[in-house]
Amino acid sequence: MKPARVTAQRRPGRPRDEALAARRCEEILETATRMFATRGYQDMDVQVAADALRVGKGTVYRYFPTKRELFLAAVDRAMRLLKDHVEREAATRSEPLDRVEAAVRAYLAFFEAHPEFVELLILERAEFKDRKKPTYFVHRDANLGQWQDLFGALIAQGTVRDVPVARITTVLGDLLYGTMFTNFFARRAGSEAQADDILDVVLHGILTPAGQRRRAGRGGRSK
Repeated sequence: MKPARVTAQRRPGRPRDEALAARRCEEILETATRMFATRGYQDMDVQVAADALRVGKGTVYRYFPTKRELFLAAVDRAMRLLKDHVEREAATRSEPLDRVEAAVRAYLAFFEAHPEFVELLILERAEFKDRKKPTYFVHRDANLGQWQDLFGALIAQGTVRDVPVARITTVLGDLLYGTMFTNFFARRAGSEAQADDILDVVLHGILTPAGQRRRAGRGGRSK
């Protein structure tokens, strides 16, 4: 399932300025994101977004024919921005484990800087229960492969325990997802310190070597 690609309707006989259309689309989605986040889905009228943009309502509808399409495109944009931010930060590191650390920090920092995107995720769940898979998980599933490959490389080099990579990415992904919502609802800040805590617990665990041996002796799950 690929995110829908939205383009403005073209007027007959008029050459299309792709750069201008892309800029206008971005402006509409950025403004709509703020409006949906502050007003909610039901109370956000497309006219409000058009007024904020100082364009006619018809201009918005040329890009997004319905409010539903406008909202879902705004959520899709948020997830694309998240992906770009995380991958850009991870790419600044050369070692696989350092890339994982950079990705964790980037994820938490992104949502701390953009609480309006968390609002969109909440609204999507509340207003569009008919969707088989929320936009967040569509993007997450589409991007998992590169991270599973990364953990596969860490296992191959002996840095990470030999456990299924899908188990690793699922546990870490669910931890970050839950942390993002907890931070939003509890109004927590300080993503750097929080990333330190998560990375310490995930990478080093909470048991001492003696504790691990005692747990293994009682038949505790180790893989």
